[in-house]
This record gives sequence, structure tokens and C-alpha cells, in this order.
Amino acid sequence: MEKFRWAYIGSGNIAHSTARDIVKGEHCIVSVYSRNFEKAKAFAEKYGAQAFADFESAVNRDDVDGVYIATPHTAHVDYAVRAMKYGKPVLCEKPVGVCLNDVKTLVETSRSTNTYFCEAMWTWFSDVALTVKKWVQSGEIGEIKDVVIHYAFPGILMPKNSRVLTPETAGGALLDIGIYPITYCYNLFGEPKEIKCTGKLKNGIDIGETVTLFYDGFKCTLKMSLCSLREDCKIVGSKGEIRLPVFFHMASKAILKNENGKQIFNGKTDYLTEFTRVADEIRQGKTQSDFIPFDATISCMKIMDECRRQMKLIYPFETK
Repeated sequence: MEKFRWAYIGSGNIAHSTARDIVKGEHCIVSVYSRNFEKAKAFAEKYGAQAFADFESAVNRDDVDGVYIATPHTAHVDYAVRAMKYGKPVLCEKPVGVCLNDVKTLVETSRSTNTYFCEAMWTWFSDVALTVKKWVQSGEIGEIKDVVIHYAFPGILMPKNSRVLTPETAGGALLDIGIYPITYCYNLFGEPKEIKCTGKLKNGIDIGETVTLFYDGFKCTLKMSLCSLREDCKIVGSKGEIRLPVFFHMASKAILKNENGKQIFNGKTDYLTEFTRVADEIRQGKTQSDFIPFDATISCMKIMDECRRQMKLIYPFETK
């Protein structure tokens, strides 16, 4: 099979992380655009691509099969919409936008242009998360009683001009890392009946919060922070439990304990699997992903919008 040819929009850390992974498989990067042309040239040289100083030249090409967007999320909608209007399938880093209206714009553009669009949520392209979902839905641990997920990393120590800490780029814990546990719960249990969020704001961003999602008979407690380091997930049922020492970042193990004993699933969460499954869907002519359908992206943004409303978190560009 011929290699799938990507145009990269953005040449920062996440672009390099994905590129290192995907060039090991049946993928190649043919073009790259970045607002910083020098960075784009360095990226292109490293991965055998061609750097461009304008978006259209990088994307609207016969040798581009798909567009990967790896910019700060405040720029996602503009680039994704433009790419889809050129008829180019899009894999867009999470979150795909800042609010529900952004997601609606992206979905409407995908549908009106009949062009593939998908949120780059690598967790749910991984067989580790998919196995956990199978265990939950097949009743391996009985009725769900309680779910607790922690995800924290010391982002507060990053340079002050980092996009993660900058209100103008919608920085903060919720959109950057909170999306992972929120999406995890949504993919397992669907939309919650009620949402409660308490968080701490500092310098115009949220540096941590506890989000509680209420379902019939149980709740999911999600604790996110930019001030510490922790990642784990525990799902307790009436007949057993599922535990993931790491549920998102390169998750490689899921542990099931029930009346039949202990079962361990070993797998991997990597960018190559994500990009390969997306490329397969694009080749099949799909316009949305079976792994991350539009309903998932819409519903998770609704949850984050409600969390922001409860925290009174408004970004500077939203008041203009």
C-alpha cells in the first residue's frame, strides 16, 4: 500500500511527537505550514517534507491525502474549515475548538463539504481504552458503582508564555488536560445527568478543577491539575473493578479483577495507531470517525462549556 501523505499545520512539540511516530509506518509528511517559517523549514528538513510560507500552498495540493492540525486550539477552527473547503480530510488536535459553537462550525463544514473531520483523541484509537469499554459494556464488573480519574502534570512550571498558561490561547487545565478524563467517561457512559465543577483560577486560566459527572446510580469524579503529577483511573462495579495505572499518556495496561480472578490486557497507545486508523477511514470514504464520532466531540465540549460556566472562566478574546 502506498504511504498516506500528510500536510502538517504547525511545527511545535506535538507536531514533532506525532511525526516521529508516524514516519515509522505507512505515512509520510509532504508539506508543512507554520506561522514561523524558520521553524517550518527545520521541521520539513527533519521529516523529508517541503515548507511553505502560506497555508494554501501547503494544503491545496494533489499530493496531500490528509491534513493534520497541531496549532494552539484557538487557531483550529480557521485552519480546519479552510482545509475542508479545499476538500482535504482533517485530523485536528484536541480540543478542536474552544466552545460548542466552534465544534458546530466544524461539523457543519464537514457535512456541507462531505469531507472527513476527526478530533485527534489518541486514547480512543488505542486497543487499551477499547478493551476497557468492552469490559464495562459486557458486564465484566457488574453495575458501575464509582469512577475516579486523576490527571495532573506540573504545567505551572512551564515558561510563562507557554500556550498552556496563556489566557489568549485558551490555556489552563480544563481544555488542555481535562478533556482526556471527560472524554474517557463520555465514551464509557455517555452524557451525564448532571455536572458539577469546582476549580481554581489564576492569571486568567484554570490551574485545576474537580469535575463530577453524575449518572444513574453512580458518579465519575475527575481531578485535573497543572500543579502536580498523577495519572490513574479506577472503575468500581458490583462484581469487580478495572484499574489503569495510566489511562491516557501512552497507556499500556488495563487490569480487570472480578469473581473469575485477575486479567491483564497489555497494549499500546501511540500516534502511529491513531494516524493509521484515521488514514484507513479516509481511504474508505468516511466523513466522520467510528472511533471519535461527531456526537462525542460535541457532547464533551458541552461538558467543558458547562464547567467553564460554573467556574466563571472567560477568555480575553471572548469579551471583545
